[in-house]
Amino acid sequence: MNTESRVVIYGATSTIAMEVAKLYAEKRAHLFLVARDGAKVEELRQDLVTRGATVAVCQADLTDFSRHGEILQQAVTTLGGIDVALLAHGTLSDQKLCETDTDALRREIDINFVSYASLLHGVASYLESRGAGTIVAISSVAGDRGRQSNYVYGSAKAGLSAFLQGLRNRLAPRGVHVVTVKPGFVSTKMTAHLKKNALFAEPSAVAQGIIRAVDGGRNVVYLPFFWCPIMMVIKSIPEWIFKRLKL
Repeated sequence: MNTESRVVIYGATSTIAMEVAKLYAEKRAHLFLVARDGAKVEELRQDLVTRGATVAVCQADLTDFSRHGEILQQAVTTLGGIDVALLAHGTLSDQKLCETDTDALRREIDINFVSYASLLHGVASYLESRGAGTIVAISSVAGDRGRQSNYVYGSAKAGLSAFLQGLRNRLAPRGVHVVTVKPGFVSTKMTAHLKKNALFAEPSAVAQGIIRAVDGGRNVVYLPFFWCPIMMVIKSIPEWIFKRLKL
């Protein structure tokens, strides 16, 4: 992790993003934080300043696509450029509600995929013009195979993973690196309603994994690592068997 990196974090008050921001703060990075909750992001700003970072904040609802260009320009102007862009916002869909409510279905897709695609479009073009930088976006193991219990969320993350793969292919020759992060279960506000088990990871451990992935030039990283073989097994199950499973 380079010292004094210029980092923009979308969804900065998500649990994982906050832990990543703390790690960058310890290296005296220059941070630009974007979050929907103005009071919470200001509280985070104050904490990060005490840790050694210089921090600016922007309050925004990232489903307001009309502001995406403005936010990016504000980040570039404030930081004097961007070295790393982390996209970490999102919601864990209420699958049953989405099955009966079209508005809820569209809202979840907008938050977990369309807003990412819109933001990535702008960030990618900016970094491409510079010929340097890193994009990091949090997808999910849920996108590796659709399951009846969360296929709305999973399909959004599958779309995001494919989008990132295409960006990586496009931007690699131009000096821009794209990291796809696929966490499994993480102990955050999003999963507070789920029964905890040995598969759950702590946000701080996931944040450390993200930093290692950025520094190590990783393309796709499963966090924790054991989700990679788990998902390889799940993806290998024949469809005629898989469709009968309660997953």
